[in-house]
Amino acid sequence: MKVTVENKKGLNKDLKVFIDKETINSYMDEKYEEIKGSVNLKGFRPGKVPKEILKRQFGKAVFGEVLDKVLKETSTKALEEKKIKPAGQPKLDLKTYGEDKDLEYVLSVTELPKVEIKSLENIKFDEYTVKIDESETDKRIKEIAKNQPNFKEVSPDTKAKKGDLVSLDYKATVDGNDFKGSEGKNTQLTLGKDLFLKGFDEQLIGVKKDDEKIVEATLPENFPEKELVNKKAKFNCKILSVKQSEEVKIDDVFAKNLGAKDLKDLKTLISKQINDEYKNSLDQLSKNQILKEIDKIKVDEVPENLIEEEIKILSQGMSDEEAKKNKKEFENKAKTRIKTGLILNEFGEQNQIKVSEQEVQAEVQKQLRMMPGQEKMVMDFYQKNPSALASLRGTVYEEKILNLIKEKGKANKKEISKEEAEKILKDAHTHSHAVDKKETKKKSSKTPKNEKKPGAKKVKSKPAVKKTKKVSKK
Repeated sequence: MKVTVENKKGLNKDLKVFIDKETINSYMDEKYEEIKGSVNLKGFRPGKVPKEILKRQFGKAVFGEVLDKVLKETSTKALEEKKIKPAGQPKLDLKTYGEDKDLEYVLSVTELPKVEIKSLENIKFDEYTVKIDESETDKRIKEIAKNQPNFKEVSPDTKAKKGDLVSLDYKATVDGNDFKGSEGKNTQLTLGKDLFLKGFDEQLIGVKKDDEKIVEATLPENFPEKELVNKKAKFNCKILSVKQSEEVKIDDVFAKNLGAKDLKDLKTLISKQINDEYKNSLDQLSKNQILKEIDKIKVDEVPENLIEEEIKILSQGMSDEEAKKNKKEFENKAKTRIKTGLILNEFGEQNQIKVSEQEVQAEVQKQLRMMPGQEKMVMDFYQKNPSALASLRGTVYEEKILNLIKEKGKANKKEISKEEAEKILKDAHTHSHAVDKKETKKKSSKTPKNEKKPGAKKVKSKPAVKKTKKVSKK
C-alpha cells in the first residue's frame, strides 16, 4: 500500500491510496478459499469446486465483499500511517478498481487540530473546604431528634390531647350497613395531623384507654368504593392505648439508633454530611473556573464540519429564519464547545483515561437512587437507548478528565464558613441566572428543543477513527 498526502488546505487533506492488483488478488484468493467449503455445485464434491468455476458463479459478489473489506482496512491504516485523527467521517472517492486491477482511491479528510495541553498542569482555580461550626452540627442533631418521635404510654385515666398517639380498633358503617374495608385493627393516629379522614382526629381528643367512641366522618373522593364517595360513615372506635411524646434524649443510645458508634461519632458524621451538602456545588464552581481557563487556551483552527454539526444541534426546533438570525451567536458558542471538547479529549488521551463498564453502571445506579419509585423506567430507558448510555459514558469520561486536571493544577485552597459558602453559591447562581436571562432575550419565543447549557462539549470516552462509508459495487 502506498499513501501520499495531497491538496493540503489547513485542516483539510486528501490522502491518495494505492494498492497493487497482486494484493487485491490475494484478498480474492482468501475469499474463494473461504467460500469453497460451503458451496454446493452439481458435479463437484464439497470443497473441490475449482476457483475458475467459483469466479464465474460468484465473482461479482466476492469482489464486492473484498472491496469493502480492503477499503475499511486500508483507509484506517492510511490515517494511522500519516498520524491523522479525522474530525468526522472521511469522504472516499474511488478512482480505479476492478477484478485483477490496481485499486486507487482518494480519502478526503478534515483533521483534528493539534492541541497544546501542557498549560493545563498549571491551571489555577479555587478549591473550597467548608468549616462546620460545632453549634451548626448540634442544631442539625436536635432537628433530627425532633423528627424522631418517642411515644410513651400514659396512665389509663389520662385523656388524649393534640399531639398524642392513639391506637384503636374500629368498625364502620354507612346507613347502618357494613362495607368493604370497614374494619381496622390497631390503627395508630397522631392527633392533630388529620392524616386519616378530615375531622376524624379532633373527635378523639379527650378519649382514654378502653373508651369506646362513635366518630363520624365523610368518605373522601378517592374512596375505592365509588358508590360510597362523600357519604357519612359512623366509626365505632375501641381505644387500645394513649401515648404521649417525650423529648428524645440526645446521648450515645440515640446515636447508636441512628447507626453511629456513639454521640461523638454521630457529630463527626453529621458535620461531614453538612460539608458534603455544599461540596458538590462548590466543586462545580471550581470546575467552571477550570473550563473558563481552558477557554483561554488557543486553538489555531476549529474544524468547520464540527462547527456545522454543532450549529444544527443548537438550532434544532427553530425556523430557518430564526436559525439564520442566530447563526453568528450559535457559531461562536459552537466553536467554544468544540474547542473545549478537543482540549479535554486530548488531555484524556495523553493521560490514558478510560471509562470502565463498572463506572458506567455505577453512574446508572446513582441516577436510580435519585429517582425512587421510577427505577424500572430509568433502567428500561438506558437499555432501549444505547445513545443515552453512550452520552452517560461521555459524562463520566469528562468528569474523570476534570478531576485529573484538578489534581495536576494549582489549587488556591480556601477554608470558608457555612455562611460564606451560601453567599458564594448564591452569587454564582445570581450571575448564572442573569446570563441565562440575557441570552433568553436574544432568542425567539420558540426555544430550540435540545439546546444545551453553555459549557464543555461532551467528549467521547474513546475518540476513534470513523470507518469509511461503503461504496456501491460496479
